[in-house]
Formats: sequence, structure tokens, C-alpha cells
Amino acid sequence: VQLQAYGGGLVQAGGSLRLSCAASGSIFSLRTMAWYRQAPGKQRELVARITSERTTNYADSVKGRFTISRDNAKNTVYLQMNSLKPEDTAVYYCNIFNTNYWGQGTLVTVSS
Repeated sequence: VQLQAYGGGLVQAGGSLRLSCAASGSIFSLRTMAWYRQAPGKQRELVARITSERTTNYADSVKGRFTISRDNAKNTVYLQMNSLKPEDTAVYYCNIFNTNYWGQGTLVTVSS
């Protein structure tokens, strides 16, 4: 199983970014997928997850601003991030939920 995350970058506060994570080597459509993030000096935290039935859950800190979605035909999960804040600055990782399969991480930096 391989996960390839991309789409991070530098954005001003209030801006938007869309992260993508392409999966290979697995029955993607049957898996719950998740995005985590890790800010400098902090523990990795769950940001959002989406089940195979497209049920979604979000951390309180991103509710109403972030949207997780998936395209099973492309084996890809997305994280649309709007109204970004400096405290959203972190390395973002995609993950097959409840497994040790992780993408390589993509850095999101939000400037004030």
C-alpha cells in the first residue's frame, strides 16, 4: 500500500488550499480514510475522516472550514481547507484509518 499526499504550500490567513492523497495497492473504496496533522512541537492529531459510505467526522477546530471527500474511481481522498488560520500550520498526513499506512506528509504554512 502506498499513499502519496500533495497540495500543501504557503497561503495567507483566510485563504484556501486543497490537499490530495492518491492510494495504490489496496481496496481503496472499502477503507475509511483520514487526514491528520502535526504542528511543530505538538502531537499528531486527527483532522478529518471519511468512511466508505462517505460518512465524515471532523475535529472541532476545523468544523465548518474543512471538507473531506473521496473519489473512489481515482483512489484519491481530498481535504478542502478554507478560511485558513495560522494555527492550521502543520504537516498534513493522509492515512488509512486504524492502520499504519501513512502518506509522506505535505506542509501547509498559513501566514498572518
